[in-house]
Amino acid sequence: MSQQEILEQQVTPPASEDEKVYVASQAQLVWWRFRKHKVALGSAILLIVLYTIIILADFLGPYEPRTNHVKYIYAPPAKIHLRDAEGRFVWPFVYATVGEMDPNSLRVSYVEDKSQRFPIGFFVPGEKYKFLGLFETNVHFIGVAPGGTLFLTGTDGQGRDMFSRILAGGRISLSIGLVGIAMSFFLGILIGGLSGYYGGLFDTVTQRVIELIRGVPDVPLWMALSAALPPKWPVTRVYFGIVIILSLIGWTGLARVVRGKFMSLREEDFVMSARLAGASEVRIVFRHMVPSFTSHLIASITMSVPGMILGETSLSFLGLGLRPPAISWGVLLAESQKISVLAESPWLLLPAIPIIIVVLAFNFMGDGIRDAADPYSR
Repeated sequence: MSQQEILEQQVTPPASEDEKVYVASQAQLVWWRFRKHKVALGSAILLIVLYTIIILADFLGPYEPRTNHVKYIYAPPAKIHLRDAEGRFVWPFVYATVGEMDPNSLRVSYVEDKSQRFPIGFFVPGEKYKFLGLFETNVHFIGVAPGGTLFLTGTDGQGRDMFSRILAGGRISLSIGLVGIAMSFFLGILIGGLSGYYGGLFDTVTQRVIELIRGVPDVPLWMALSAALPPKWPVTRVYFGIVIILSLIGWTGLARVVRGKFMSLREEDFVMSARLAGASEVRIVFRHMVPSFTSHLIASITMSVPGMILGETSLSFLGLGLRPPAISWGVLLAESQKISVLAESPWLLLPAIPIIIVVLAFNFMGDGIRDAADPYSR
């Protein structure tokens, strides 16, 4: 570096915050505004953690989600102890659990056998599974030594560990929202874009179809379409059938947003300049028009994912969506429909907690992205 260049660097003041804003891209501006929204940023981090957890569900769960523990049907959540019999603090442990039947009511109650103590361990051997579907292993993140049980959130009517099943159920419930919104995104961009860009008869027919679909309540329409799925279909077909049903109904809102944006942009100067420069229609749409409101599309997508998740949960809860042996949060909640079972085993409602958390997190994140994408918001 020459002496002249060194002097110029010393004389030139560093760029101020205002100057950074002037030269920043739209993505940078949205990110800077989004990270100031603490609730939305925290929700985004929480969703990343939740999706990571469901990917590692087999490793994080102490048992295989379909393993039946016939001696522990409707067993309550395990009591974790931090003090021994003398009252001293020790490593967390659980006592052995023994089932006792009441001779009068014939109900089984579970009591602790304090003669057997099992420390809670990490990275313990257990049932075999395929880690990320790549290789077989038997190492689980948490568990106890053989002979003991660790049902963190109790068991269901077949003695299956609810904690492991909640983790495994998140795979379907959370992935169905992303897969479904991907299809809705494609249909909404395609149909809404064509409707807003070309207008005319196609726009009129499209809007009447959208009004017809949106005029029917979502849940009855979901139920009617789900009832048409053959009951003997395997889990994979039913999964994609539910995705298609939710997508065919969910694209209408996004199409309306895209149509409105295209109608306001098609007469803008930069679109006219692109036409005069000889750009093709496809290039004008995807290179110039769509990127100008990408942040608004992302906000609409994040706000639509909870609807997909709730749709699958509702259908599975009513028995019209996924059915056993599939594992989803809606399937897990279906067992809590019986009041008699729920009164004695309230932990069967625990799958509702992650549903509430995920829906709120997506809504908060969507609000943050929408505010960050709006140049007039403060």
